[in-house]
Amino acid sequence: MGRPRLELGVAGRTLCLAMALLFPWSLRAEVESTCYGRTAQGRLENGVRLPASGANFSAYSALAPVLGRTYVHSRVARVVLAAYGALEQASPGKVFVYGETGWAEGGPFKPHRTHQNGLSVDFMVPVVDGKGHSVPLPGGVGNQFGYGIEFDGQGRYGEYRLDFAALAEHLYQLHRAAQAQGVGIAQVIFEPAYLPALLSTPRGPYLRARLRFMKKPAWIRHDEHYHVDFAVPCRPMPRSAGQG
Repeated sequence: MGRPRLELGVAGRTLCLAMALLFPWSLRAEVESTCYGRTAQGRLENGVRLPASGANFSAYSALAPVLGRTYVHSRVARVVLAAYGALEQASPGKVFVYGETGWAEGGPFKPHRTHQNGLSVDFMVPVVDGKGHSVPLPGGVGNQFGYGIEFDGQGRYGEYRLDFAALAEHLYQLHRAAQAQGVGIAQVIFEPAYLPALLSTPRGPYLRARLRFMKKPAWIRHDEHYHVDFAVPCRPMPRSAGQG
């Protein structure tokens, strides 16, 4: 099976939009994205939409890509997909789910405080069911597509439990893929109470030495997903009209 292709989203270019609708198989990520500002105050040009699914991954909702909530910087897209490709070999049988990313043009992305310049990606936690099988985190309207799930102190939710080893392997592969693309990882936000379990996995020493984890709790609990901010050089935000 071939690798999923990236779909280019270019705001305001009618021809490109028509091509996307009529000939989606012809699109490539040949045009690089440009990010502006910061994750909490920025925008994006030539955003790239992540594929809705692949051999071992899927979006948190089939509707999210249609609504335009899964766009990222082109370099981030390559990192994310390369990591999933590496996981097919490193963690066969494991399934992964990515969450919200941002708009094609960036900017405010409610209810998130960041995700504004194409460099922020939410990943839903990998889980195993009561039989120990790797399964997607259950998501639907009733639990805010997974974002409303609350794991207990031991990382359990009903029959599901966090797969810390798979999560650590994913972060490892993200870091390796980012290095290969000349991209950095600025920080990872994950529930601080779970960090000891995460860092006690076989990949723990690598992650401890190379990734920056937010040590204090975020404004919302990050137990059902982990937020990754990638580091790509961005241009300053243009000055608004009327500013001196």
